[in-house]
Amino acid sequence: MRWQGNRESDNVEDLRNDSGGGGGAQGFSLGGGRLGIGSVVIALVASYFLGVNPLTVLNLLSGGGGSLPATAPGSQTRPAQAPAQDSETRFVRTVLADTEDVWQGIFQQAGGQYQNPKLVLFRNAVPTACGTGQTATGPFYCPGDHKVYIDLAFYDVLKDRLGAPGDFAQAYVIAHEVGHHVQNLLGTSEKVEAMRGKVSEARYNALSVRLELQADCYAGVWAHHANADRQLLETGDIEEAMNAAAQIGDDTLQRNAGRSVSPESFTHGTSAQRQTWFKRGIDSGDLNQCNTFAKGAV
Repeated sequence: MRWQGNRESDNVEDLRNDSGGGGGAQGFSLGGGRLGIGSVVIALVASYFLGVNPLTVLNLLSGGGGSLPATAPGSQTRPAQAPAQDSETRFVRTVLADTEDVWQGIFQQAGGQYQNPKLVLFRNAVPTACGTGQTATGPFYCPGDHKVYIDLAFYDVLKDRLGAPGDFAQAYVIAHEVGHHVQNLLGTSEKVEAMRGKVSEARYNALSVRLELQADCYAGVWAHHANADRQLLETGDIEEAMNAAAQIGDDTLQRNAGRSVSPESFTHGTSAQRQTWFKRGIDSGDLNQCNTFAKGAV
């Protein structure tokens, strides 16, 4: 992936020196929603690799108890520091900047205005408008504060434990979470959340899966335009992202954890579905091709 020398975003908050607390919190809740690409990943491998009780995370994923109260405004007293200058941090800033450029152009072409999200780097635990986020939940987006949260240790899990190495696989993770921000701006997330309690739990879970698959498609849309405008992609990059999508498909994760495949417990979609929607986005570059909510789309 050709990212060196490209613009770096200023919309990154580095809280890694402030993180590590959390008061023993065991997870986070997005109003009961599930918007983190790593949530299912960590729920299935946490007990083996991170020392986290997977039952706690799985309880959150299934809509059970354990959600944490929203962080009170102003509870974070120390300002964020300037992000470090190591290669990994600069990579994150560069990818975020590229998503900003792409989505600003897409929104402007449609007669709208894109609002850049913030990206927060943290370690261990972090207070958010959606509750307390932890490393164990993986990267996630909080619609309450329009921020993407990432503990960069997740990239080691992605590469070493899940078999999805490569810088473009890492970029796909960021682009997926930014895709949730786009959904938030367009009102899609709000519409899905409004169905909570109005439809069966199974139906609501299916809608949540469609929301995740659309974020995969939006990640592909970003990659399409980034490559068209800046020739971002190198040989093997698309394969890296497709492999990452396959490795974090719900069916693959369940099989690798020694469990039977249980579609009713899916939160992000199968490996094939995630690959299909990412590829549709990167092939077309068109948001209109990302309607995962259409009848028969999934």
